[in-house]
Amino acid sequence: MQARLIYLMGPSGAGKDSVIDAARSRLATIPVEVARRVITRSAESIGEQAMGVSDERFAAMQDAGDFAMNWQANGHDYGIPVDINRWLAQGRHVLVNGSRDYLPEAQRRYPDLLAVLVSVSSDVLRQRLIARGRESLQDIESRLQRNERLRSEAQQWQGQGAPQVLDNSGTLDQAVAALITLLSRHGVNAAADRT
Repeated sequence: MQARLIYLMGPSGAGKDSVIDAARSRLATIPVEVARRVITRSAESIGEQAMGVSDERFAAMQDAGDFAMNWQANGHDYGIPVDINRWLAQGRHVLVNGSRDYLPEAQRRYPDLLAVLVSVSSDVLRQRLIARGRESLQDIESRLQRNERLRSEAQQWQGQGAPQVLDNSGTLDQAVAALITLLSRHGVNAAADRT
């Protein structure tokens, strides 16, 4: 079994960060390394274990070749450290918190990646977005519309490379169990070949 890149994505508020954090101990037993993203916003406003940097620092890191992947979304820059290439070469599975819009480029760079869309019902998403208090009601409605488009798109995905859907409308324990089952079904269930 070769090491795989697991590309987790989903709309803001779907609970990607919560699922990743809740799954860390289970992922470590497979083992799956969880990459720490670099984001151009303050660490205080980040709900995940990410590294917050200034726009200038991000640009310098990008120029230095510190990122395996990077993109812009929601007015911020996001980067996945180049360390993931070393981990994959060492035969270690790697999970990254990615962007739906960047997926085609990620698939070009990592043809064997396993794309996973964290999905959530719009009712649950509305409650989560209101509770966290980061967006205006207008922004929340925009996010809900995007969520519905993604859920609709997901029903059309087929074939090799099509993203797998992970429903996070229930409890975190249910989502973690579903993630581990999904990974196992796609061959990410034991130590990868160490080369």
